[in-house]
Amino acid sequence: MNAISDPQTLIPAEADQGFAVDLRHGLGLRARNTMAFQDVVRGIGLWRLALMLSWLDIRLRYRGSVLGPFWLTLSTAVMVGALGFVYAYLFKTPIHTYLPFLALSLTLWSFLSSMVSDGSVVFTQAEGMIRSMRVPFSLYIYQLLARNVLIFAHNVIVIVVVFIAFDSPVSWSDFAAIPALVLWLIDGAAVALMLGAVCARFRDIPPIVSSVMQIAFYVSGIMFKPDMLGHRSIYLLYDPFYSIVEVLRAPLLGHLPSQMTYVSALGFSAVLCLLGWFVFLRVRHRIAFWV
Repeated sequence: MNAISDPQTLIPAEADQGFAVDLRHGLGLRARNTMAFQDVVRGIGLWRLALMLSWLDIRLRYRGSVLGPFWLTLSTAVMVGALGFVYAYLFKTPIHTYLPFLALSLTLWSFLSSMVSDGSVVFTQAEGMIRSMRVPFSLYIYQLLARNVLIFAHNVIVIVVVFIAFDSPVSWSDFAAIPALVLWLIDGAAVALMLGAVCARFRDIPPIVSSVMQIAFYVSGIMFKPDMLGHRSIYLLYDPFYSIVEVLRAPLLGHLPSQMTYVSALGFSAVLCLLGWFVFLRVRHRIAFWV
């Protein structure tokens, strides 16, 4: 009888190694918090494994391809070039200011969208490993984050090329993007904890998430500059996608976001983290049975 068939039992040898996954149910809030926290900490201790698995995911995804993940870079570059001139004309915006904005926006949105869509299937895609290996559930979250960061690093090439071509200035405000990127990773982990667990139980939610992301792309200030809305741009602060994108995009464009943008982004992030942690506490011991 193993630890999964008997939730009250742990195999001592595996527990000593720190890889046993405690799936006991019927515990109090304090005990569930402790177990979930231990899961997260043990996952951090396996960061080398998460990085290796993420790199393996990328290699398997583009197996047999000549350019590999650089196909994403090429497709992003083509989209920036094709849409940049058209929308600059439609919006009557100088191309030398709009194209860097669009290149940065599309690259960041690709990163954000991938974290959300991958987060909704993070546990179902790892079904084989969950059923055959006893590792912390948080390991799959770190694997997702590492994979998307590596892919994002490839797409940064598009931003660098466009910024150099249009002589976009570099300023000290660019360093404000570093804490914003950390906030993105925290939010990505929270999204994966929440959506990954819920979507493991309800398999019809990932298509809904995909539809929501498509709608958010058009209304969250990705294709258009916020100042094009005039005084109505204040309503964008009620859009979590806009706030999260803007705190990272604005510093890279040479100016700091407004104080209200930071408040909006941090507020939405706090709510997201609380929801993610709450869901993880409630259903952590059931994930292995749902996948």
